[in-house]
Parts: sequence; structure tokens; C-alpha cells
Amino acid sequence: MPSSQSAIEEEPRKKRAPWGVIALVLLTGLALIRNGSGEFTVGPPQPASAAAAERRVHGQIRAEGPAPLSFSLAQRISIPAIQVDAPIQPVGLDAEGWVDAPPPQDPNLAGWFNGSVSPGEKGTSVVVGHVDNNAGPAVFYGLGSLSKGNHVEVTRKDGRTAIFEVYGIEVFEKENFPGTRVYGETGGAELRVITCGGGFTKENGYDGNVVAFARLVKTI
Repeated sequence: MPSSQSAIEEEPRKKRAPWGVIALVLLTGLALIRNGSGEFTVGPPQPASAAAAERRVHGQIRAEGPAPLSFSLAQRISIPAIQVDAPIQPVGLDAEGWVDAPPPQDPNLAGWFNGSVSPGEKGTSVVVGHVDNNAGPAVFYGLGSLSKGNHVEVTRKDGRTAIFEVYGIEVFEKENFPGTRVYGETGGAELRVITCGGGFTKENGYDGNVVAFARLVKTI
């Protein structure tokens, strides 16, 4: 993980590893955000089966939609349907190769995985965040209640805002996480918003990840 955000900004953009390689790391790496507290009477909402993303052919080109943007750091994420309005910080991989989620002490903080494209670029961008912490619900507590058609807005350092439309919301077991399906490129600019979900035990934390699938529909 870069030592600071300024270091990321000053450093020329490097060619990133192919998604096939990154996905293999993330199959287990995303489990780093598994350890929410789970200590509440009512757990986080889980996606309805009707909200499952349509399956798409890998590499499919989408003719419709706005032109993708160039690289720019993500600064803020807004999801009006679930009252999310939170700053974003870059996160990378820790020394053990796990996705380094944002600090759990700040419940209203999301992380853009800097091994992915920036939100709005062609490719699949990844934003992660905690579902809860010991004090209560965190930034993506309500992620599982999203519906198809809801919007996710990401404000970028260049002043542009990338607006994505949710086309699927699902929960996947960590042991059988479909990396290629979640992270694979579709030919357009897409976003995945990910948090913990599924069942919870004191010993192992949450056993799944909730994933919102969204595609770029507008830039302002």
C-alpha cells in the first residue's frame, strides 16, 4: 500500500497487474473485511434473490453509455438510496497480500482498491467498506438493501462525478467467491461496491461478501 495519498498522486501511473492475477488475490483477500462485530439484535440487510445481477459474457462490449473517463483518484461516494455519503481513501494490499480495508474505527469511511481502475475509467473499479464495527453500523451497513436502478455517485479529484446504476446486488460465500464474475472486465466502465454479509459467528466473523454490481451511466 502506498505510504500516503500524496505519493499516489505524484507517482506516474503504473501499468496494473491483469485482473486475472488480482482476482486470485482478492478471492481470499477480501476476507480481511470479514470481521465486523455482528453484535446487534438485527443484522445488516441481505440482498433479495430478485436483485441478482444478470450474467454477462466476459469481455462483452457495451455500445450504450457515456465514454469512460481518464484516471483520477476517487474522493467521495454517495448512495442516496441508503443514505451513504462518505469520503474515500486509497487502500492496497497488506504485507500478507490481503486487501487493506479502511480503519474500522471510522464508521463512515470507504476505500478504493488502488489495484483497480479509478471509478469512471474503462474497466472494473472496486470500492470496499465495513458493514459495522464494535460501536454499531458502518458505512455499507445497508448495501444489501439496494435495488436495481439505484445510483452510486463517485466524486473524483479531477472534479468530475461518475454516476453508476446498480444492475445487481448479491451475497457470495467467501469460500466460493466468484472472482472472475465479480472483477472481470465487461468492455465498459463498471463499479463494484463490497462489504461483509451472510451469516456471522464469533469465531469466524461474516461468512460472505455483499457485492453491488453497477455500470457507468452518466458523468458530470
